[in-house]
Amino acid sequence: AYWLAKHFILRGLAAIISRTATQWDDIILRKKVFNRLAYLAPAIVIYLSISIPFQGYDWFITLINGAALIYMIAMGILATDAFLNASLDIYKTYEVSNRIPIKGFIQVFKIIIYFTSAVFIISILLNKTPFYLFSSLGALTAVLMFIFKDAILGFVAGIQLSANQMVAQGDWIEMPKYGANGDIIEIALTTVKVQNWDKTITTVPTYALISESFKNWRGMSESGGRRIKRSIS
Repeated sequence: AYWLAKHFILRGLAAIISRTATQWDDIILRKKVFNRLAYLAPAIVIYLSISIPFQGYDWFITLINGAALIYMIAMGILATDAFLNASLDIYKTYEVSNRIPIKGFIQVFKIIIYFTSAVFIISILLNKTPFYLFSSLGALTAVLMFIFKDAILGFVAGIQLSANQMVAQGDWIEMPKYGANGDIIEIALTTVKVQNWDKTITTVPTYALISESFKNWRGMSESGGRRIKRSIS
């Protein structure tokens, strides 16, 4: 099943994609989304047909089915992760990506997917329903909020930064407290990377751009001029 998916279906898709004029399908192929989906083929075949050769051995069928489900969840996570990375690269090809970055939202979505998949895998290992585990997590809300504190603060800050258009990729910002004085090269979930004029990289917490003051020189850049102060004897 894997051999057929890899050598026939995947090669056929690659041949079709290479002839299209759009670029988004090339990005998806380059990020190996279809390659990771091909790994699901043998697990699906085993899951659907294991009961035929091992009829009567219910404990063995249950064991193999559980292992196949865990494997499919893991491969599904990797395929989804690759698809989200491809979606981010596709979004970066548009001009709006400089004004409204979505990398932080992609990272939040990845955290949700990984966390939910981990709950499903644990439910399979414990032979419990996922709803039972989700209900038991209610008592651990305070612990989970402490663990994901930075992610939650960064997510809220990312929404405010995007909604109010406070900063964008390529903006020149100045934040003396963190030693940042240069262009923003990346806005992520928990950090903002600033490339200073000496080519060093300063990492600023995303939430700091909301809770503290900073200077954004975007207006000067958009005006087409620049003020320079010099002392002349």
